[in-house]
Amino acid sequence: MCGGEKMPVEKRKTIVIGHKNPDTDSICSAICYANLKTSITGKEYVPCRAGHINEETQFVLNYFGVEAPELVSNVKTQVRDIEIRETAGVDRNISLKKAWNLMQDANVVTLPAVNSNNVLEGLITVGDITKSYMNVLDSSILSKAKTQYSNIIETLEGHLVIGDENAYFDQGKVLIAAANPDLMEYYIAPHDLVILGNRYESQLCAIEMGADCIIVCEGAAVSMTIRKLAQERGCTVITTPYDTYTAARLINQSMPISYFMKTENLITFEDGDFIDDIKDVMASKRHRDFPILDMDGKYRGMISRRNLLGARGKQLVLVDHNEKNQAVDGIENAEILEIIDHHKLGTVETIAPVFFRNQPLGCTATIVYQMYNESSVHMDKKIAGLLCSAIISDTLLFRSPTCTEIDKMAALALAGEAGIDINQYAREMFSAGSNLKSKTDDEIFYQDFKRFNSGKVSFGVGQISSLNADELESLKERLLPYLKKAHREHGVDMMFFMLTNILNESTILLYEGAGALSMLTNAFHLEENTEEARDSASGTVELPGVVSRKKQLIPAIMIACEE
Repeated sequence: MCGGEKMPVEKRKTIVIGHKNPDTDSICSAICYANLKTSITGKEYVPCRAGHINEETQFVLNYFGVEAPELVSNVKTQVRDIEIRETAGVDRNISLKKAWNLMQDANVVTLPAVNSNNVLEGLITVGDITKSYMNVLDSSILSKAKTQYSNIIETLEGHLVIGDENAYFDQGKVLIAAANPDLMEYYIAPHDLVILGNRYESQLCAIEMGADCIIVCEGAAVSMTIRKLAQERGCTVITTPYDTYTAARLINQSMPISYFMKTENLITFEDGDFIDDIKDVMASKRHRDFPILDMDGKYRGMISRRNLLGARGKQLVLVDHNEKNQAVDGIENAEILEIIDHHKLGTVETIAPVFFRNQPLGCTATIVYQMYNESSVHMDKKIAGLLCSAIISDTLLFRSPTCTEIDKMAALALAGEAGIDINQYAREMFSAGSNLKSKTDDEIFYQDFKRFNSGKVSFGVGQISSLNADELESLKERLLPYLKKAHREHGVDMMFFMLTNILNESTILLYEGAGALSMLTNAFHLEENTEEARDSASGTVELPGVVSRKKQLIPAIMIACEE
Protein backbone atom coordinates (compact mmCIF):
# COMPACT_ATOMS: atom_id res chain seq x y z
CA MET A 1 0.00 0.00 0.00
CA CYS A 2 1.53 3.34 -0.94
CA GLY A 3 1.96 6.11 1.60
CA GLY A 4 -0.43 8.51 -0.09
CA GLU A 5 -3.50 6.28 -0.10
CA LYS A 6 -6.39 6.83 2.28
CA MET A 7 -8.32 4.05 3.92
CA PRO A 8 -12.14 4.31 3.73
CA VAL A 9 -13.78 6.02 6.69
CA GLU A 10 -16.66 4.13 8.26
CA LYS A 11 -19.96 5.96 8.57
CA ARG A 12 -21.31 6.09 12.10
CA LYS A 13 -24.20 3.69 12.53
CA THR A 14 -27.02 3.50 15.05
CA ILE A 15 -27.86 0.21 16.74
CA VAL A 16 -31.53 -0.68 17.23
CA ILE A 17 -31.76 -3.27 19.97
CA GLY A 18 -34.23 -4.98 22.30
CA HIS A 19 -33.78 -6.44 25.78
CA LYS A 20 -31.73 -9.37 27.02
CA ASN A 21 -33.29 -12.82 26.48
CA PRO A 22 -35.21 -11.34 23.54
CA ASP A 23 -38.69 -12.50 22.57
CA THR A 24 -40.35 -12.26 19.18
CA ASP A 25 -41.52 -8.68 19.75
CA SER A 26 -38.04 -7.54 20.76
CA ILE A 27 -36.39 -9.04 17.67
CA CYS A 28 -39.05 -8.18 15.10
CA SER A 29 -39.50 -4.62 16.36
CA ALA A 30 -35.74 -4.03 16.16
CA ILE A 31 -35.59 -5.27 12.56
CA CYS A 32 -38.64 -3.34 11.42
CA TYR A 33 -37.83 -0.09 13.22
CA ALA A 34 -34.25 -0.10 11.89
CA ASN A 35 -35.71 -0.51 8.38
CA LEU A 36 -38.13 2.37 8.97
CA LYS A 37 -35.47 4.75 10.30
CA THR A 38 -33.07 3.94 7.46
CA SER A 39 -35.85 4.59 4.92
CA ILE A 40 -36.77 7.93 6.52
CA THR A 41 -33.29 9.33 7.26
CA GLY A 42 -31.01 7.62 4.74
CA LYS A 43 -28.61 6.95 7.61
CA GLU A 44 -27.46 3.51 8.74
CA TYR A 45 -29.66 1.92 11.41
CA VAL A 46 -28.67 -1.66 12.23
CA PRO A 47 -30.94 -4.14 14.05
CA CYS A 48 -29.14 -6.10 16.78
CA ARG A 49 -30.03 -8.48 19.58
CA ALA A 50 -28.83 -8.69 23.18
CA GLY A 51 -29.35 -12.44 23.55
CA HIS A 52 -30.04 -15.72 21.81
CA ILE A 53 -32.98 -16.28 19.47
CA ASN A 54 -35.69 -18.55 20.87
CA GLU A 55 -37.46 -21.27 18.86
CA GLU A 56 -40.59 -19.23 18.24
CA THR A 57 -38.68 -16.23 16.92
CA GLN A 58 -36.46 -18.43 14.76
CA PHE A 59 -39.58 -19.95 13.20
CA VAL A 60 -40.80 -16.44 12.36
CA LEU A 61 -37.48 -15.40 10.81
CA ASN A 62 -37.27 -18.60 8.79
CA TYR A 63 -40.89 -18.31 7.64
CA PHE A 64 -40.32 -14.85 6.18
CA GLY A 65 -36.74 -15.44 5.05
CA VAL A 66 -35.12 -12.84 7.31
CA GLU A 67 -31.67 -13.19 8.88
CA ALA A 68 -31.33 -12.93 12.64
CA PRO A 69 -29.87 -9.60 13.81
CA GLU A 70 -26.24 -9.53 14.90
CA LEU A 71 -25.63 -10.52 18.52
CA VAL A 72 -24.30 -7.60 20.59
CA SER A 73 -23.58 -8.57 24.19
CA ASN A 74 -21.92 -5.30 25.21
CA VAL A 75 -22.20 -1.72 23.95
CA LYS A 76 -19.24 -0.24 25.79
CA THR A 77 -17.22 2.18 23.68
CA GLN A 78 -14.78 0.29 21.45
CA VAL A 79 -11.75 1.36 19.45
CA ARG A 80 -13.86 1.27 16.28
CA ASP A 81 -16.12 3.94 17.83
CA ILE A 82 -13.35 6.54 18.06
CA GLU A 83 -11.59 8.43 15.30
CA ILE A 84 -8.88 6.16 13.90
CA ARG A 85 -6.21 8.10 12.01
CA GLU A 86 -6.04 6.68 8.49
CA THR A 87 -2.24 6.52 8.23
CA ALA A 88 -1.67 4.23 5.26
CA GLY A 89 0.80 1.38 5.57
CA VAL A 90 4.08 1.39 3.62
CA ASP A 91 6.37 -1.28 2.19
CA ARG A 92 9.23 -2.36 4.46
CA ASN A 93 11.77 -1.67 1.67
CA ILE A 94 11.08 2.04 1.20
CA SER A 95 14.01 4.33 2.01
CA LEU A 96 14.47 6.33 5.19
CA LYS A 97 14.23 9.48 3.10
CA LYS A 98 10.90 8.48 1.59
CA ALA A 99 9.58 7.51 5.03
CA TRP A 100 10.67 10.90 6.39
CA ASN A 101 8.92 12.75 3.54
CA LEU A 102 5.73 10.75 4.06
CA MET A 103 5.77 11.60 7.77
CA GLN A 104 6.19 15.30 7.00
CA ASP A 105 3.40 15.28 4.42
CA ALA A 106 0.98 13.44 6.73
CA ASN A 107 2.15 15.26 9.87
CA VAL A 108 2.73 11.99 11.74
CA VAL A 109 5.65 10.63 13.75
CA THR A 110 5.06 6.92 13.13
CA LEU A 111 4.64 4.88 9.95
CA PRO A 112 3.38 1.28 9.88
CA ALA A 113 5.07 -1.18 7.53
CA VAL A 114 2.66 -3.73 6.04
CA ASN A 115 2.95 -6.58 3.55
CA SER A 116 0.91 -7.13 0.39
CA ASN A 117 -1.93 -8.61 2.50
CA ASN A 118 -2.01 -5.51 4.71
CA VAL A 119 -0.60 -7.43 7.69
CA LEU A 120 1.48 -5.27 10.03
CA GLU A 121 5.22 -6.08 9.89
CA GLY A 122 6.75 -3.27 11.93
CA LEU A 123 6.80 0.40 12.92
CA ILE A 124 9.29 3.16 12.04
CA THR A 125 9.29 6.43 13.99
CA VAL A 126 10.90 9.83 13.56
CA GLY A 127 13.15 8.88 16.45
CA ASP A 128 14.33 5.76 14.62
CA ILE A 129 15.25 7.80 11.55
CA THR A 130 17.08 10.38 13.66
CA LYS A 131 19.12 7.67 15.36
CA SER A 132 20.06 6.22 11.97
CA TYR A 133 21.71 9.54 11.07
CA MET A 134 23.30 10.32 14.40
CA ASN A 135 24.58 6.90 15.45
CA VAL A 136 25.65 5.26 12.18
CA LEU A 137 29.46 5.42 11.78
CA ASP A 138 29.89 2.05 10.07
CA SER A 139 30.83 2.41 6.39
CA SER A 140 29.37 -1.06 5.75
CA ILE A 141 25.91 -0.17 7.10
CA LEU A 142 24.44 0.32 3.61
CA SER A 143 25.20 -3.28 2.62
CA LYS A 144 24.26 -4.68 6.04
CA ALA A 145 20.85 -3.07 5.59
CA LYS A 146 20.57 -4.78 2.15
CA THR A 147 19.79 -1.57 0.33
CA GLN A 148 18.06 -1.83 -3.02
CA TYR A 149 19.63 0.13 -5.88
CA SER A 150 16.25 1.68 -6.66
CA ASN A 151 16.36 3.33 -3.23
CA ILE A 152 19.81 4.75 -3.94
CA ILE A 153 18.67 6.08 -7.32
CA GLU A 154 15.57 7.69 -5.75
CA THR A 155 17.48 9.22 -2.82
CA LEU A 156 20.24 10.68 -5.01
CA GLU A 157 17.77 11.69 -7.73
CA GLY A 158 20.03 9.67 -9.98
CA HIS A 159 19.92 7.75 -13.23
CA LEU A 160 20.76 4.07 -13.74
CA VAL A 161 23.34 3.69 -16.52
CA ILE A 162 24.29 0.03 -16.07
CA GLY A 163 22.72 -2.62 -13.85
CA ASP A 164 19.40 -3.74 -12.33
CA GLU A 165 17.60 -1.28 -10.09
CA ASN A 166 15.82 -4.16 -8.32
CA ALA A 167 19.13 -5.72 -7.25
CA TYR A 168 20.57 -5.14 -3.78
CA PHE A 169 23.83 -3.70 -2.52
CA ASP A 170 24.45 -6.32 0.17
CA GLN A 171 28.26 -6.62 0.43
CA GLY A 172 31.14 -4.20 0.89
CA LYS A 173 31.54 -0.69 2.22
CA VAL A 174 30.85 2.84 0.95
CA LEU A 175 33.78 5.12 0.19
CA ILE A 176 34.69 8.29 -1.72
CA ALA A 177 37.39 8.07 -4.37
CA ALA A 178 39.21 11.31 -3.60
CA ALA A 179 42.78 10.01 -3.91
CA ASN A 180 44.99 9.64 -6.92
CA PRO A 181 44.01 6.55 -9.00
CA ASP A 182 47.41 5.05 -8.26
CA LEU A 183 46.49 4.92 -4.56
CA MET A 184 42.87 3.78 -4.95
CA GLU A 185 43.86 0.17 -5.44
CA TYR A 186 45.07 0.09 -1.83
CA TYR A 187 41.69 0.92 -0.23
CA ILE A 188 39.04 -0.28 -2.69
CA ALA A 189 38.00 -3.86 -2.00
CA PRO A 190 35.75 -6.18 -4.02
CA HIS A 191 31.98 -5.45 -3.71
CA ASP A 192 32.50 -1.87 -2.47
CA LEU A 193 30.32 1.07 -3.54
CA VAL A 194 32.48 3.97 -4.72
CA ILE A 195 31.37 7.60 -4.97
CA LEU A 196 33.53 9.46 -7.45
CA GLY A 197 33.70 12.27 -9.98
CA ASN A 198 34.14 12.47 -13.73
CA ARG A 199 37.76 11.22 -13.88
CA TYR A 200 37.99 8.33 -16.35
CA GLU A 201 40.98 6.80 -14.56
CA SER A 202 39.18 6.69 -11.18
CA GLN A 203 36.09 5.06 -12.70
CA LEU A 204 38.23 2.50 -14.51
CA CYS A 205 40.26 1.69 -11.39
CA ALA A 206 37.14 1.19 -9.22
CA ILE A 207 35.65 -1.25 -11.72
CA GLU A 208 38.90 -3.15 -12.15
CA MET A 209 39.25 -3.47 -8.35
CA GLY A 210 35.87 -5.30 -8.25
CA ALA A 211 33.53 -2.59 -7.01
CA ASP A 212 29.87 -3.63 -7.13
CA CYS A 213 28.68 -0.09 -7.81
CA ILE A 214 30.11 3.28 -8.80
CA ILE A 215 28.21 6.53 -8.39
CA VAL A 216 29.34 9.24 -10.79
CA CYS A 217 28.59 12.69 -9.37
CA GLU A 218 27.76 16.11 -10.81
CA GLY A 219 25.91 14.57 -13.74
CA ALA A 220 29.08 13.65 -15.52
CA ALA A 221 28.84 11.55 -18.64
CA VAL A 222 29.96 7.93 -18.58
CA SER A 223 32.04 6.83 -21.56
CA MET A 224 31.15 3.84 -23.71
CA THR A 225 34.35 2.11 -22.57
CA ILE A 226 33.41 2.42 -18.90
CA ARG A 227 29.88 1.26 -19.66
CA LYS A 228 31.12 -1.78 -21.53
CA LEU A 229 33.62 -2.70 -18.83
CA ALA A 230 31.02 -2.25 -16.08
CA GLN A 231 28.61 -4.47 -17.99
CA GLU A 232 31.27 -7.18 -18.34
CA ARG A 233 32.33 -7.00 -14.67
CA GLY A 234 28.76 -6.83 -13.25
CA CYS A 235 29.26 -3.36 -11.80
CA THR A 236 26.22 -1.11 -11.36
CA VAL A 237 26.74 2.45 -12.65
CA ILE A 238 24.57 5.32 -11.36
CA THR A 239 24.88 9.02 -12.14
CA THR A 240 23.65 11.80 -9.82
CA PRO A 241 23.50 15.59 -10.20
CA TYR A 242 24.85 16.00 -6.64
CA ASP A 243 28.51 16.59 -5.82
CA THR A 244 30.49 13.93 -3.95
CA TYR A 245 30.00 15.56 -0.52
CA THR A 246 26.22 15.78 -0.90
CA ALA A 247 25.96 12.29 -2.37
CA ALA A 248 27.97 10.87 0.53
CA ARG A 249 25.77 12.73 3.02
CA LEU A 250 22.52 11.54 1.43
CA ILE A 251 23.32 7.95 0.58
CA ASN A 252 22.60 6.53 4.04
CA GLN A 253 19.07 7.87 3.67
CA SER A 254 18.52 5.27 0.96
CA MET A 255 18.64 2.40 3.47
CA PRO A 256 15.35 0.50 3.87
CA ILE A 257 13.26 1.18 6.94
CA SER A 258 13.19 -2.57 7.62
CA TYR A 259 16.72 -2.33 9.05
CA PHE A 260 15.70 0.20 11.70
CA MET A 261 12.01 -0.41 12.34
CA LYS A 262 10.68 -2.19 15.41
CA THR A 263 9.31 -5.62 14.54
CA GLU A 264 9.03 -7.48 17.84
CA ASN A 265 6.76 -6.99 20.86
CA LEU A 266 4.64 -4.46 19.00
CA ILE A 267 1.79 -3.10 21.10
CA THR A 268 -1.32 -3.30 18.94
CA PHE A 269 -5.03 -3.12 19.62
CA GLU A 270 -7.99 -4.61 17.79
CA ASP A 271 -10.82 -2.41 16.60
CA GLY A 272 -13.16 -4.45 18.81
CA ASP A 273 -11.20 -3.76 22.03
CA PHE A 274 -13.02 -1.74 24.68
CA ILE A 275 -11.61 1.71 25.43
CA ASP A 276 -11.67 1.05 29.17
CA ASP A 277 -9.40 -1.97 28.65
CA ILE A 278 -6.70 -0.18 26.65
CA LYS A 279 -6.42 3.13 28.54
CA ASP A 280 -4.04 1.78 31.17
CA VAL A 281 -1.84 0.09 28.57
CA MET A 282 -1.55 3.29 26.55
CA ALA A 283 -0.81 5.36 29.66
CA SER A 284 2.01 3.02 30.72
CA LYS A 285 3.88 3.24 27.40
CA ARG A 286 5.88 6.12 25.99
CA HIS A 287 4.73 5.48 22.42
CA ARG A 288 2.73 8.27 20.86
CA ASP A 289 0.90 6.07 18.37
CA PHE A 290 -0.54 2.57 18.47
CA PRO A 291 -1.57 0.44 15.46
CA ILE A 292 -5.15 -0.82 15.17
CA LEU A 293 -5.93 -4.21 13.61
CA ASP A 294 -9.26 -5.60 12.49
CA MET A 295 -10.68 -8.96 13.57
CA ASP A 296 -8.68 -10.68 10.80
CA GLY A 297 -5.41 -9.19 12.01
CA LYS A 298 -5.21 -6.72 9.10
CA TYR A 299 -3.89 -3.21 9.69
CA ARG A 300 -6.57 -0.47 9.88
CA GLY A 301 -4.95 2.71 11.16
CA MET A 302 -3.36 4.41 14.17
CA ILE A 303 -4.59 5.96 17.39
CA SER A 304 -2.93 8.01 20.10
CA ARG A 305 -3.88 8.82 23.69
CA ARG A 306 -5.34 12.07 22.40
CA ASN A 307 -7.88 10.15 20.31
CA LEU A 308 -9.39 8.71 23.50
CA LEU A 309 -10.32 12.18 24.74
CA GLY A 310 -12.90 12.53 21.98
CA ALA A 311 -14.28 9.00 22.24
CA ARG A 312 -18.01 8.87 21.55
CA GLY A 313 -20.24 6.10 22.81
CA LYS A 314 -22.30 3.90 20.51
CA GLN A 315 -25.60 5.35 19.33
CA LEU A 316 -28.60 3.26 20.40
CA VAL A 317 -32.32 3.03 19.88
CA LEU A 318 -34.00 0.85 22.52
CA VAL A 319 -37.12 -1.10 21.60
CA ASP A 320 -39.46 -3.13 23.82
CA HIS A 321 -37.79 -2.10 27.11
CA ASN A 322 -36.67 0.90 29.10
CA GLU A 323 -35.19 -0.66 32.25
CA LYS A 324 -31.44 -0.76 32.78
CA ASN A 325 -31.38 -4.29 34.22
CA GLN A 326 -33.04 -5.61 31.06
CA ALA A 327 -30.79 -3.64 28.71
CA VAL A 328 -27.64 -4.82 26.96
CA ASP A 329 -24.47 -4.59 29.08
CA GLY A 330 -22.52 -1.34 28.89
CA ILE A 331 -25.56 0.81 28.18
CA GLU A 332 -24.26 3.45 30.60
CA ASN A 333 -21.47 4.17 28.07
CA ALA A 334 -23.82 4.50 25.11
CA GLU A 335 -25.69 7.46 23.66
CA ILE A 336 -29.39 6.60 23.69
CA LEU A 337 -31.23 8.45 20.91
CA GLU A 338 -34.73 6.92 21.09
CA ILE A 339 -36.87 4.54 23.13
CA ILE A 340 -39.89 2.80 21.61
CA ASP A 341 -41.73 0.73 24.22
CA HIS A 342 -45.05 -0.45 25.68
CA HIS A 343 -43.93 -1.25 29.25
CA LYS A 344 -44.03 0.79 32.44
CA LEU A 345 -41.39 3.49 32.88
CA GLY A 346 -38.14 2.02 34.12
CA THR A 347 -34.68 3.11 35.18
CA VAL A 348 -32.78 3.87 31.96
CA GLU A 349 -31.05 7.24 32.31
CA THR A 350 -29.97 9.35 29.35
CA ILE A 351 -27.39 12.12 29.04
CA ALA A 352 -29.52 14.25 26.75
CA PRO A 353 -33.24 14.41 25.92
CA VAL A 354 -34.40 11.55 23.70
CA PHE A 355 -37.35 10.72 21.49
CA PHE A 356 -39.44 8.52 23.77
CA ARG A 357 -42.63 6.88 22.51
CA ASN A 358 -44.41 4.80 25.10
CA GLN A 359 -48.00 3.61 24.60
CA PRO A 360 -50.24 1.32 26.66
CA LEU A 361 -50.52 -1.32 23.94
CA GLY A 362 -50.02 -5.07 23.92
CA CYS A 363 -46.93 -4.99 21.75
CA THR A 364 -44.10 -2.69 20.66
CA ALA A 365 -44.65 -3.87 17.08
CA THR A 366 -48.07 -2.20 17.12
CA ILE A 367 -46.35 1.14 17.79
CA VAL A 368 -43.86 0.49 15.00
CA TYR A 369 -46.79 -0.33 12.67
CA GLN A 370 -48.37 3.02 13.54
CA MET A 371 -45.11 4.82 12.80
CA TYR A 372 -44.87 3.19 9.37
CA ASN A 373 -48.35 4.48 8.60
CA GLU A 374 -47.60 7.94 10.00
CA SER A 375 -44.45 8.19 7.88
CA SER A 376 -46.14 6.80 4.74
CA VAL A 377 -43.26 4.33 4.31
CA HIS A 378 -44.03 1.26 2.20
CA MET A 379 -44.16 -1.99 4.12
CA ASP A 380 -43.25 -5.15 2.21
CA LYS A 381 -44.57 -8.62 3.04
CA LYS A 382 -41.57 -9.49 5.19
CA ILE A 383 -41.90 -6.41 7.39
CA ALA A 384 -45.67 -6.92 7.65
CA GLY A 385 -45.17 -10.58 8.57
CA LEU A 386 -42.60 -9.79 11.27
CA LEU A 387 -44.79 -7.11 12.88
CA CYS A 388 -47.85 -9.38 12.76
CA SER A 389 -45.88 -12.24 14.35
CA ALA A 390 -44.73 -10.00 17.19
CA ILE A 391 -48.31 -8.94 17.99
CA ILE A 392 -49.54 -12.55 17.87
CA SER A 393 -46.75 -13.55 20.25
CA ASP A 394 -47.11 -10.73 22.77
CA THR A 395 -50.92 -10.89 22.90
CA LEU A 396 -51.14 -14.71 22.70
CA LEU A 397 -53.33 -14.20 19.63
CA PHE A 398 -55.49 -11.59 21.39
CA ARG A 399 -56.01 -13.73 24.55
CA SER A 400 -53.73 -11.68 26.78
CA PRO A 401 -55.28 -8.93 28.93
CA THR A 402 -52.58 -6.62 27.57
CA CYS A 403 -54.16 -6.86 24.11
CA THR A 404 -56.11 -3.82 22.93
CA GLU A 405 -58.42 -3.32 19.99
CA ILE A 406 -55.61 -1.34 18.38
CA ASP A 407 -53.31 -4.39 18.60
CA LYS A 408 -55.97 -6.64 17.14
CA MET A 409 -56.78 -4.31 14.25
CA ALA A 410 -53.08 -3.89 13.50
CA ALA A 411 -52.40 -7.65 13.51
CA LEU A 412 -55.34 -8.41 11.21
CA ALA A 413 -54.31 -5.67 8.77
CA LEU A 414 -50.70 -6.91 8.81
CA ALA A 415 -51.80 -10.52 8.25
CA GLY A 416 -53.54 -9.36 5.10
CA GLU A 417 -50.43 -7.50 3.95
CA ALA A 418 -48.26 -10.56 4.67
CA GLY A 419 -50.69 -12.94 3.00
CA ILE A 420 -51.09 -15.32 5.95
CA ASP A 421 -54.07 -17.03 7.64
CA ILE A 422 -53.55 -15.56 11.11
CA ASN A 423 -55.13 -18.45 13.07
CA GLN A 424 -53.30 -21.21 11.20
CA TYR A 425 -50.04 -19.28 11.28
CA ALA A 426 -50.39 -18.63 15.03
CA ARG A 427 -50.82 -22.35 15.73
CA GLU A 428 -47.67 -23.15 13.78
CA MET A 429 -45.73 -20.38 15.46
CA PHE A 430 -46.77 -21.33 19.01
CA SER A 431 -46.07 -24.99 18.29
CA ALA A 432 -42.54 -24.12 17.14
CA GLY A 433 -42.03 -22.07 20.29
CA SER A 434 -43.12 -24.87 22.60
CA ASN A 435 -40.95 -27.52 20.94
CA LEU A 436 -38.70 -27.86 23.96
CA LYS A 437 -37.82 -31.57 24.06
CA SER A 438 -34.27 -31.12 22.78
CA LYS A 439 -33.51 -28.10 24.96
CA THR A 440 -31.63 -28.06 28.25
CA ASP A 441 -33.17 -26.74 31.45
CA ASP A 442 -30.89 -23.74 31.17
CA GLU A 443 -32.02 -22.93 27.61
CA ILE A 444 -35.70 -23.27 28.56
CA PHE A 445 -35.40 -21.16 31.68
CA TYR A 446 -33.63 -18.26 29.95
CA GLN A 447 -35.69 -18.36 26.76
CA ASP A 448 -37.78 -15.47 28.09
CA PHE A 449 -36.41 -14.24 31.41
CA LYS A 450 -36.36 -10.78 33.00
CA ARG A 451 -35.24 -9.28 36.30
CA PHE A 452 -37.23 -6.72 38.28
CA ASN A 453 -36.89 -4.56 41.39
CA SER A 454 -39.61 -3.27 43.70
CA GLY A 455 -38.15 -1.09 46.41
CA LYS A 456 -35.59 -3.24 48.19
CA VAL A 457 -37.01 -6.49 46.81
CA SER A 458 -35.43 -8.05 43.72
CA PHE A 459 -36.89 -10.94 41.74
CA GLY A 460 -36.68 -12.71 38.39
CA VAL A 461 -39.48 -14.06 36.21
CA GLY A 462 -39.24 -16.47 33.28
CA GLN A 463 -42.10 -17.61 31.07
CA ILE A 464 -42.93 -20.35 28.60
CA SER A 465 -46.22 -20.38 26.70
CA SER A 466 -47.55 -23.56 25.10
CA LEU A 467 -50.61 -25.09 23.53
CA ASN A 468 -49.75 -28.47 25.06
CA ALA A 469 -50.85 -29.04 28.68
CA ASP A 470 -48.86 -32.30 28.99
CA GLU A 471 -45.69 -30.55 27.88
CA LEU A 472 -46.21 -27.86 30.51
CA GLU A 473 -46.71 -30.48 33.21
CA SER A 474 -43.45 -32.21 32.29
CA LEU A 475 -41.64 -28.87 32.31
CA LYS A 476 -42.87 -28.28 35.85
CA GLU A 477 -41.03 -31.35 37.09
CA ARG A 478 -37.85 -30.34 35.25
CA LEU A 479 -37.77 -26.69 36.23
CA LEU A 480 -38.63 -26.89 39.92
CA PRO A 481 -35.13 -28.10 40.87
CA TYR A 482 -33.56 -25.69 38.37
CA LEU A 483 -35.39 -22.77 39.99
CA LYS A 484 -33.36 -23.27 43.17
CA LYS A 485 -30.11 -23.13 41.16
CA ALA A 486 -31.15 -19.96 39.29
CA HIS A 487 -32.20 -18.37 42.58
CA ARG A 488 -28.73 -18.89 44.03
CA GLU A 489 -26.90 -17.73 40.90
CA HIS A 490 -28.79 -14.47 40.50
CA GLY A 491 -28.76 -13.57 44.19
CA VAL A 492 -32.31 -12.20 44.03
CA ASP A 493 -34.84 -12.41 46.84
CA MET A 494 -37.35 -14.47 44.86
CA MET A 495 -37.50 -16.38 41.61
CA PHE A 496 -40.58 -17.27 39.55
CA PHE A 497 -41.34 -19.15 36.35
CA MET A 498 -44.64 -19.00 34.43
CA LEU A 499 -45.87 -22.10 32.57
CA THR A 500 -48.67 -20.53 30.57
CA ASN A 501 -51.34 -22.57 28.81
CA ILE A 502 -52.51 -20.53 25.83
CA LEU A 503 -55.66 -22.56 25.20
CA ASN A 504 -57.21 -22.50 28.67
CA GLU A 505 -55.66 -19.11 29.52
CA SER A 506 -54.05 -20.09 32.81
CA THR A 507 -50.58 -20.30 34.36
CA ILE A 508 -48.81 -22.73 36.65
CA LEU A 509 -46.41 -20.49 38.58
CA LEU A 510 -43.23 -21.97 40.02
CA TYR A 511 -41.72 -20.03 42.93
CA GLU A 512 -38.56 -20.02 45.05
CA GLY A 513 -37.36 -17.77 47.87
CA ALA A 514 -38.18 -16.82 51.44
CA GLY A 515 -41.64 -15.29 51.69
CA ALA A 516 -42.50 -16.04 48.05
CA LEU A 517 -45.52 -18.22 48.83
CA SER A 518 -46.87 -15.80 51.41
CA MET A 519 -46.47 -12.90 49.00
CA LEU A 520 -48.25 -14.79 46.18
CA THR A 521 -51.06 -15.74 48.54
CA ASN A 522 -51.66 -12.07 49.29
CA ALA A 523 -51.10 -10.91 45.72
CA PHE A 524 -53.61 -13.31 44.17
CA HIS A 525 -55.95 -13.81 47.16
CA LEU A 526 -55.31 -17.54 47.33
CA GLU A 527 -56.49 -17.98 50.95
CA GLU A 528 -60.06 -18.71 49.91
CA ASN A 529 -59.07 -21.84 48.00
CA THR A 530 -55.84 -22.87 49.67
CA GLU A 531 -55.98 -26.64 49.03
CA GLU A 532 -56.69 -26.35 45.32
CA ALA A 533 -54.72 -23.21 44.63
CA ARG A 534 -51.28 -24.14 45.90
CA ASP A 535 -48.99 -27.05 46.63
CA SER A 536 -46.38 -25.70 49.06
CA ALA A 537 -44.22 -28.85 48.82
CA SER A 538 -43.77 -28.58 45.06
CA GLY A 539 -43.35 -24.80 44.99
CA THR A 540 -46.17 -24.11 42.57
CA VAL A 541 -49.44 -22.22 42.49
CA GLU A 542 -52.12 -22.28 39.82
CA LEU A 543 -53.29 -18.94 38.53
CA PRO A 544 -56.46 -19.24 36.37
CA GLY A 545 -56.90 -16.38 33.94
CA VAL A 546 -53.31 -15.17 34.36
CA VAL A 547 -51.32 -15.24 31.10
CA SER A 548 -49.49 -11.90 31.02
CA ARG A 549 -46.28 -11.34 32.91
CA LYS A 550 -46.31 -7.62 32.20
CA LYS A 551 -49.91 -6.75 32.98
CA GLN A 552 -51.02 -9.41 35.48
CA LEU A 553 -48.13 -11.02 37.33
CA ILE A 554 -45.58 -8.21 37.77
CA PRO A 555 -48.03 -5.49 38.96
CA ALA A 556 -49.58 -7.89 41.49
CA ILE A 557 -46.15 -8.90 42.85
CA MET A 558 -44.98 -5.29 43.11
CA ILE A 559 -48.11 -4.20 44.98
CA ALA A 560 -47.73 -7.14 47.36
CA CYS A 561 -44.05 -6.32 47.94
CA GLU A 562 -44.89 -2.73 48.82
CA GLU A 563 -47.50 -3.89 51.33
